[in-house]
Formats: sequence, C-alpha cells, structure tokens
Amino acid sequence: MLSHLLNRSPNPSLVFSRTFSSTTLFVKGISFSSTEETLTQAFSQYGRVLGVNVVMDKVRCRPKGFAYVKFSSKEEADEALLQLNGQLVDGRVVVLDTTKAVKQKDQPDCKPKHAGG
Repeated sequence: MLSHLLNRSPNPSLVFSRTFSSTTLFVKGISFSSTEETLTQAFSQYGRVLGVNVVMDKVRCRPKGFAYVKFSSKEEADEALLQLNGQLVDGRVVVLDTTKAVKQKDQPDCKPKHAGG
C-alpha cells in the first residue's frame, strides 16, 4: 500500500515545478524610499510594466514594505520573478511571488501640503 508513496517521479524537477499564472507580482521587502518610478524602472528590464502599486503606511506616509507590479503578460511576470527574486532593488533584497488580482484600495495622499493653500 505504501509502495506508491515510495515510487517517486524519476524526474525530480517535475516534483518541484511551479506554474505561474498571474501578470501581477507581489514584491515584499521594498525600501522605504522606493517609489512607483524606481520600481517601474527596476522591473521594466523584464517586460512592459502596466502599473505599480506601492502600499503606503497612512500614518508615516511611507511605503509599508511591499508593492504590486503588473506586467502586460504572464511570461514577462514569470521572467521578472525568476530574475529579481532575492535580488537588490533600491538597496534592499526583495522577495517576489505571484498573486491573484489585486483590489485597488484608496491610498493616503502623502504629498506635501502647499503652504497657504
């Protein structure tokens, strides 16, 4: 009965293969100085970036440490995931993963207020 558990696939790569199915990547560990522009620049080396959503801390008006990057195709997102996962982006090592569609939440307006306005 246990013999089927002991007879593993002769090709170990099949056991650990992962199918990516999203055009949006979750990026964890971003720098507090990261912006949509700096992340777009870093990720656009691997494909056309359609948008970057840096999740902001409402109290401190700085990134919480993670973001979502949307590519124009699944293949481009897969390439960025393979190439940038564990690499330095804006001086910090980032961890990437695929994600399902992300609901856009209202982000705080952390832009400096104009005096006298």
